[in-house]
Amino acid sequence: MVNPIKIMIVEDQKLTRVGIKALFSGNNNYTIVKETDNGKEAVEFADTYKPDIILMDIGLADISGIEATKRILAKNKDIKIIMLTAHLTEEEIMSSLKAGVNAYILKDMSSEYLMSVIKSIYDGAMWLDPQIVPIIREKNSGMIPMKQVSRNAFREQHSNLTRREYEVLKLVVDGKSNNQIAKELTISEHTAKAHVCNIIQKLVVDDRTQAAVKALKEGLVS
Repeated sequence: MVNPIKIMIVEDQKLTRVGIKALFSGNNNYTIVKETDNGKEAVEFADTYKPDIILMDIGLADISGIEATKRILAKNKDIKIIMLTAHLTEEEIMSSLKAGVNAYILKDMSSEYLMSVIKSIYDGAMWLDPQIVPIIREKNSGMIPMKQVSRNAFREQHSNLTRREYEVLKLVVDGKSNNQIAKELTISEHTAKAHVCNIIQKLVVDDRTQAAVKALKEGLVS
């Protein structure tokens, strides 16, 4: 039997926590290892319970979900964090991405979609709610220090990316996992992973989320 995905919930609204927990009731593919209503406990519990995925709200009573994310990832880089929130301001979105979240999704999404996102993030993808993509594309908040350049200029600066790597990068921006990329491009998952690693190296970023944000900010992907 495959081990269930371990999830921790960080949400200050009790009713919302109850609702989220109910989504996983009876589903053996997921297990709730801990829940809390504040950011400082989230940092402590992340160390203790080592969840695979944290569902994190931004608006917490003590420290924000963004600050909690920074503290958690500083010590637990393998934990994947999904910002599950109703907040839609440019500053909060960009600050969350800069802090290292693997996904930014809004609370109005369906339970089936949330399950799908969680599985994709666990498999190594990143995911941005469609409502926030235009904000990343059109705004330059300065939260991520990247130079705005034309698409042609970007291509010239990163001409060492191959045609296939551009195709893979577009799918990374779309939130696809390595397995999904492999299926869409009819290549092996090992090859898809190699392409993603090459892209990360060539764009001089740390992970696929930063690669996607850089591509959006610099106009490579429309």
